[in-house]
Amino acid sequence: MRKNRHRELLLVLPACWAAGCATNPGGGGSDGGSEPSTVTLRLTLEGVEPLGEGFEYEGWLIVDGAPVSTGKFGVVADGQLSTTDFDVSQSDADSATTFVLTIEPVENDPPEPADTHLLAGDLADDAADLTVGHGAALGSDFATAAGTFILNTPSTADTDDDFDQGIWWLTITEGGPAVSLELPELPAGWVYEGWVAGADGPISTGRFSMADAADDDGAGATSGPDDFPPFPGQDFIDPAMVLTAGFAAVISVEPDPDDAAAPFAIKPLVDADIEDVGIGVDQSMGNSAATNPTGSVEFIRG
Repeated sequence: MRKNRHRELLLVLPACWAAGCATNPGGGGSDGGSEPSTVTLRLTLEGVEPLGEGFEYEGWLIVDGAPVSTGKFGVVADGQLSTTDFDVSQSDADSATTFVLTIEPVENDPPEPADTHLLAGDLADDAADLTVGHGAALGSDFATAAGTFILNTPSTADTDDDFDQGIWWLTITEGGPAVSLELPELPAGWVYEGWVAGADGPISTGRFSMADAADDDGAGATSGPDDFPPFPGQDFIDPAMVLTAGFAAVISVEPDPDDAAAPFAIKPLVDADIEDVGIGVDQSMGNSAATNPTGSVEFIRG
């Protein structure tokens, strides 16, 4: 797993937090009863989608090695933020080194950041560009992600007749099934998930952390009665669903715990059209790292 000092600092609870010294959004504190001097933190995001019910976004500044909340917000259907400007103390703005965006539960949210660090960036000259590849976020921009899948239905004996009702992220070699996905290891708070998406919307094929092991639902609830290989994938036997009839294949990166039943905004690999190329034949997926969420923050002073 990729190591990074910024992320380690975020995951360590500073001693002063136990006394409640950094629980207020915006940080800072009173000075003899007077109001602290504040500046505006302005947040701009692209490609960030609304979260499911029970979750919200939260910004954090890393100040003297400790996380200080800048406030929570939501994103509406057109991608607009419910709030873009946040008041933070001038002392925190002066000392902050990094900004981090996380996904937090609405209820029973602890004062420290959740593991789901989505975007981060180092502050310089009162501004920072935010990326998923920063070490305090996911630690990878997925630019080198690659992979193939095959059509097959290993959970039935009649694979010649129904092979186009199953998708498996593996490749067939002389030695048997082998890994076909090249994906970076994810930090805590994130998992991969496979999908097929048709006219009626996306259908999950299971969540996984390793490309050389079965996903969390095996061959899926719609599979046949036979064994299946230990790789991500699913058979759609009962009810039958032909995947070459206008379906796309997607690998997404999902928050854990998951915020919604639909795919999250980070989709490293996509094949927009599952084709009938025959049983067990590799089909390549395209890299979609260019669609990753991005953003920026700046301090507005004066």
